[in-house]
Amino acid sequence: MRLLAVWLINALALLALPYLLPSIHVANFTTALAVAVVLGLINTVIRPVLVLLTLPATLLTLGLFIFVINGMMFLLAAWLLDGFVVDGIWAGIFGSVIYSVISWLLTKLLLSSPKS
Repeated sequence: MRLLAVWLINALALLALPYLLPSIHVANFTTALAVAVVLGLINTVIRPVLVLLTLPATLLTLGLFIFVINGMMFLLAAWLLDGFVVDGIWAGIFGSVIYSVISWLLTKLLLSSPKS
């Protein structure tokens, strides 16, 4: 049940992105659901390999290269799916940061259990 809720929250975060960043376009809610799944799979399978391969660059930039990797993951999702458009690497970087913040906030607000 929690997995389904997180999936819907991520889709809602994707739908909010075009309002905050005009260089990212999401066609509709169905596309947002598909992008949430694809981003989850990309971040589970491809991202760890890229982080490992680019470890020297990440260390040299004190971790800032991770933002570039996240932007590339956004661009890869846009390349794989119709209806999700990212207009460049900077849009991907800023979009991934904003997406992460929105997703984290919504998850904390909607799924956190109150402390007794």
